[in-house]
Amino acid sequence: MAENKTDTENTGANPILVMLGLAQVGTTERKTVTFGDASAITGSRFWSIVSVVVLIALWFVSAAFEWTDSTFLPSPQSTWAKFYEVFQEGYRNVSLWENIWSSLRRVLYGFGLGCLLGIPIGFAMGLSNTLRGIFDPIVEFFRPIPPLAFIPLFILWFGIGEQSKVLLLFFAAFWVMVIAARSGVLSVKLSKVRAAYSLGASKLQILTYVILPNALPEVFIGMRVALGVCWGTLVAAELIAAQEGLGQMIWVAQKFFLTEIVFFGIILIGVIGVIMDLLLRLLERWLIPWRGKG
Repeated sequence: MAENKTDTENTGANPILVMLGLAQVGTTERKTVTFGDASAITGSRFWSIVSVVVLIALWFVSAAFEWTDSTFLPSPQSTWAKFYEVFQEGYRNVSLWENIWSSLRRVLYGFGLGCLLGIPIGFAMGLSNTLRGIFDPIVEFFRPIPPLAFIPLFILWFGIGEQSKVLLLFFAAFWVMVIAARSGVLSVKLSKVRAAYSLGASKLQILTYVILPNALPEVFIGMRVALGVCWGTLVAAELIAAQEGLGQMIWVAQKFFLTEIVFFGIILIGVIGVIMDLLLRLLERWLIPWRGKG
């Protein structure tokens, strides 16, 4: 009898989830298709390292042969020396860690609020004609407007404190998350919804076990895009009378032609952004292991 068990029984997978494409069947799946199979593309660490090494080498070579003025493109050595100095002594009576934490806190608050409000509204737009009719013109009107255009209004409405900075970052992330969540709902295959209804699922079960899991890939793409937009808006957000933050540090340094500080500030923003993106990828891989598998 044990030899006649199906793959589903052997793996302990829920047959309903298997039918809806939300569970993996079998432990030794063979890849018969690679080109066009998104799950087969995992990236090459070797070429990732090569690309980073090439960029660093070009920077060293450019500085060594003095292709550009050091005022505009400082050497890696001088940039590292200035970074070490700021790391030890701070800049304008603010430590580097305080600047990093201030920027990170603002981004997390703005991004978190954007996800918290944007995802439910996007889901509502994908599930209700009435709600889509209400929100669609608002979303399509505000979505193309760059967040930087609202800086004067945000200062007028919310002052020059932390509230205006966080709300500007929220504004940058909100529309991206609405569009991503709506797109995720619209990408759910009707055949999976019908299969769930035929098995006696309720609307709540459809939302929980069919729509939400199948929309998660689009939602995570939106989260990664929104996070990048937040970091891109950060420098402008910290122009609103900020005393701390990487964007504020970069802005003040460029006024005094301290390009070494500008350079390592940009690099720090990029490194932190990459780390946060990698964390989102790991979370995505953990929450939706079935992505690209049906």
